[in-house]
Amino acid sequence: MAIPRHADLWRPSMRLPALLVLSFALAAPAASQSGDAPFTVAETGQSFATLQDAVSAIGDGTGTIRIAPGRYRDCAVQEGGSVSFVSTEPGKAIFESAICEGKATLVLRGARSRVEGIVFRHNNVPDGNGAGIRIEKGNLDVVNAMFLDSQCGILSASDPSSAIRIVHSTFSGLGKDPTGNGAHGVYIGDYGSLSIENSRFDRGTGGHYVKSRAPRVKILDSSFDDSLGQHTNYSIDLSNGATGRIAGNTFVVGPNKDNYSTIITVAPEGRERSSTGLVVEGNTATVAPGFKNRTTLVGNWTNDTVMVRGNTLGEQVAAQASR
Repeated sequence: MAIPRHADLWRPSMRLPALLVLSFALAAPAASQSGDAPFTVAETGQSFATLQDAVSAIGDGTGTIRIAPGRYRDCAVQEGGSVSFVSTEPGKAIFESAICEGKATLVLRGARSRVEGIVFRHNNVPDGNGAGIRIEKGNLDVVNAMFLDSQCGILSASDPSSAIRIVHSTFSGLGKDPTGNGAHGVYIGDYGSLSIENSRFDRGTGGHYVKSRAPRVKILDSSFDDSLGQHTNYSIDLSNGATGRIAGNTFVVGPNKDNYSTIITVAPEGRERSSTGLVVEGNTATVAPGFKNRTTLVGNWTNDTVMVRGNTLGEQVAAQASR
C-alpha cells in the first residue's frame, strides 16, 4: 500500500500535527525494533513481550503502556482499570491484521482508555465489523491515531454514562472490504456523547463516514473528503437524532456514492430523542468533479428545529430539507 503524503491527507486549513503522518510514512519495520519486550508499563518500568501481558499487568489499576516502534500482530482485551496505549514515536507503532475475540485490535471494557499515536490497518473479520478499536464500556480518548484500509475504524457498544472523544486522527479506506462485507468509518452506539475534532475522513469504501446514536455530539473542524470514495453514503449519520454542534467542517461529495441525497442526517432511522437545538454552522460543502446530482447539507427526518446557518455551499448543495 502506498503511504499518502502529508499534503494528500490534509488541506492546509486542517491542524493534524505533521509528525504523525510524516513519521508513519517512514515507518515500515517488519517487526518490533525493541527485541522481545516492546510493551512497557511506564509506572513500573516492566516490559512485556505481548500487549496482552502488559494490559493484564495493569489489571484494575491505572497505567500507561508505552509501545516501541514496530509492526505488530498483537491485540489485547482490557477488562478493567484505566489504560493508556501510547506509541513512543507517533505513527511508528503499526498494528496490522491484529484481531482479538473476532472484533478488533483493542477490545476495551475498562473504566477508561486512551489511545495515542498508534496506526491500525487491514483489520477485517468475517462478520464485516473488524475494527482498530472496539469500545464496549468506559470513556475513550483517541488522539493522533490512524485507521486505514479496514472494515471499521472505531466501533462501539452502548454505555450511556460514558463519552468518546476523537482528536487529530485519520480514518481512510474504511467500509466494505473486497468481499462486500463492512460497516462504517466510525460507528457509535448508545453512548453518552461523541466528540470529534480536527480529524480527517476520506476514501471510504462503503457505509457512512460517521454513524452515531449518541444523544449529544460535537463534530468540529474536521474534513470529510469523499472525492475518492466508493459506494459511500452519508458523511455524518445521526441515526436517531441528537443535540450538539457540527461546525467548521469541510465536506466534499464524491461522484461514486450509493446515496448522494444528504451529507448530514437527523434521525433517518426513527426519532428516539429530540434534535431541537442541534446547530450546523460555519461548514463548507462542495462537490467533486464528476458529481452530476444535487445534494443537501442537512436532511431532517423529524419536526424538530435544527439550526442551519452560516454555511458555505457549492452550487449543487442545498442547505436543508425535510424528509
